[in-house]
Amino acid sequence: MIKKLVRQMLAAQILSALTVSLCLLIDNLMIGRYLGERALTAYGLSSPVLLVIGAVGSMLCAGAQVACGKSLGRGDREETDIGYSSAVAVAAVFSVAFTIVVALIRVPLARLLGADEPALLADTSQYMAGFVIGAPASMGALILVPFLQMAGQGNLLIAAVLGMTVADVGFDLLNVLVFHGGMFGMGLASSLSYYVAMLIGGGYFLSKKCVFKFSVKRILRRKLRELVEGGVPTIIGMAASVVLIFAVNKLLMGIGGKQAVAAFAVISTIVNASNCISTGTGGVALTLSGVLYNEEDRSGLAELLRLLSRRAVLLGLAVTALLMVFARPLVTLFMPTAGESQSTAILGLRLFSLGLAPCCVSNGLRNCYQGTGRVGLMEAISVLANAVLPTLAALLLGNIAGVTGVWFYFITGEVLTLFAVMAYVWRKKGGVTWRAEDVLLLRGDFGVPEKDRLEANLADLDAVMDFSRSAERFCLEHGGGERLASHLALCVEEMGTNIVTHGFAGKDGNSLSIRLQVKEGRWTLRFRDDCTAFDPLSHIEQDEGASLGIRLAMRVADEARYTYSMNLNNLMLTLRGI
Repeated sequence: MIKKLVRQMLAAQILSALTVSLCLLIDNLMIGRYLGERALTAYGLSSPVLLVIGAVGSMLCAGAQVACGKSLGRGDREETDIGYSSAVAVAAVFSVAFTIVVALIRVPLARLLGADEPALLADTSQYMAGFVIGAPASMGALILVPFLQMAGQGNLLIAAVLGMTVADVGFDLLNVLVFHGGMFGMGLASSLSYYVAMLIGGGYFLSKKCVFKFSVKRILRRKLRELVEGGVPTIIGMAASVVLIFAVNKLLMGIGGKQAVAAFAVISTIVNASNCISTGTGGVALTLSGVLYNEEDRSGLAELLRLLSRRAVLLGLAVTALLMVFARPLVTLFMPTAGESQSTAILGLRLFSLGLAPCCVSNGLRNCYQGTGRVGLMEAISVLANAVLPTLAALLLGNIAGVTGVWFYFITGEVLTLFAVMAYVWRKKGGVTWRAEDVLLLRGDFGVPEKDRLEANLADLDAVMDFSRSAERFCLEHGGGERLASHLALCVEEMGTNIVTHGFAGKDGNSLSIRLQVKEGRWTLRFRDDCTAFDPLSHIEQDEGASLGIRLAMRVADEARYTYSMNLNNLMLTLRGI
């Protein structure tokens, strides 16, 4: 089931990660082709400000994934709705405030970022003025991504990204060919395209079928604090990235001048778009690790890390190979005129691409740490990978080999970060180990030992009946008593039969995962299937003639919780020994 989840979520997460970078890539391409090198330099100098809205949006996105991952793992729908309402509210307030502040101080801000000539100052401030208009939509697109994932609306995510891309291309062409709006028009085109994405993706949250319920009464201070705390590691990483880009821009301006800064703007844009594989890997890691951690699924977490690490390496190497081969035509799209800037950007892009695979692995690992409660470690990795190590590498290598040396900062920072993390793990574990459970640094008492749990993926009624008998034996062997054993067998038989009979309904490819575990006298049955959404708790409340089997299962359970997330029905029944 985890393998299937990772496969389904990763594609949608990677595409959704393009929400911000794709518009920036298109803008950069149009700016380079139609407005020239000075405009490209202005775009590069604006990048730290543009990243701020992405940083805060990513913080809230990560905070929502952590907080709602916990509540989904517990099967607590009300707490999930509180997280949703609080996240939407704080995103709206911050983005509007950010728009107003940047619009008011954009000229001194552009000067602070290094725009030291009148024409360059005008271009930089105008681009920020146009782009910041879309801050509410840009942040909205970011914050709604995890909720669309949890609601199983991956196709809607893809539609929103495609709609945004088409709109941005169209608006950019209108600006340069019809309205001649310069850098302000380019920023405004991005803003309008974000609003198109919001109209497409946001419509779901206004519909009756939305699984999340917004309410002003659900905006709680404690949840706002939890969202911020959960997102702090992410914003630390993003803030470190802003500092890094600012430092590299300053370094390149001193070593190679405006041509080097323009080349860096092109490289950053292409690499940021390519790095959606890293962002997607991290998003899947954060969401699923949070759910699995709160289910105390030790083996599931280990499997998740193994799957993501393998896919991260394969995806990273594949994209690196593509960038190596197509570096020249890609850069030429942005810089059509041959010259020093173009050749510098081509070489830089090839050197940068070497860091994609280790970046994907690092991002997946640190998001697993965040999802499993090791926030301090995640923060340390973020600062090392996004600021300290790459900045030192850029300064050292830049002084040794000039602009070419600077381009090695990405791979150097990522590789050294991975070495630092593994050295920390080996020190904690008392020796060299590559086991996923060891790398995750899970507590010794975390989860349920293999001898105290029983789990299987079931495909038909015969398998359900076999698991029902196994659950009864398992309970008796663990001293649960005959009455509890019969109750557990009843729950498995009735709920499993209902899912296979009505959920599968002759379809191919559906699966049912059942897990039984005992810990401290609490017996927990978790049913998870990928069928159409069906809430058995609401069903028996609304329909007096509902299935007798479901009613019996709910009656013998001491506690029952249901959630529908990531296209999965999740039912948890808790029984206590007598």
